[in-house]
Amino acid sequence: MPLPITPAFEISDSDIDERFVRASGPGGQNVNKVATAVQLRFDVTRSALPDDVRARLVALAGSRMTDEGVLVIDAREHRTQSQNREVARARLVALIRRALEPPKRRHKTRPPRVSKQARLQSKKRRSDLKSRRRRVSDHD
Repeated sequence: MPLPITPAFEISDSDIDERFVRASGPGGQNVNKVATAVQLRFDVTRSALPDDVRARLVALAGSRMTDEGVLVIDAREHRTQSQNREVARARLVALIRRALEPPKRRHKTRPPRVSKQARLQSKKRRSDLKSRRRRVSDHD
């Protein structure tokens, strides 16, 4: 069953690799017996994502990206495989949706003349204050 990202875009299950591993931490004997943690792997380099989206996804993923270009999402907060699997898939969908949004263009603005004057006056006051702290012989 494909994983829907947007109404027009979805990821096939063959692009996602899920591995179930033993979770660490508290949980008694259940932790030692059952592999409930999910390690979801998504190969970004071989995916059908457009190049600009792929680049944004790699930037957003940060340390979750391997050197081979595989995005690794680890989910281990629930006690069942199915819940952890849903959490991992939801995180992948959220990350790809964020990468699909193009960044907003920055419009250049200039600081108003009043704010420039205020900044310079503030610097002048600070300079005067510091110059008064010096010895009398040091003054110009």
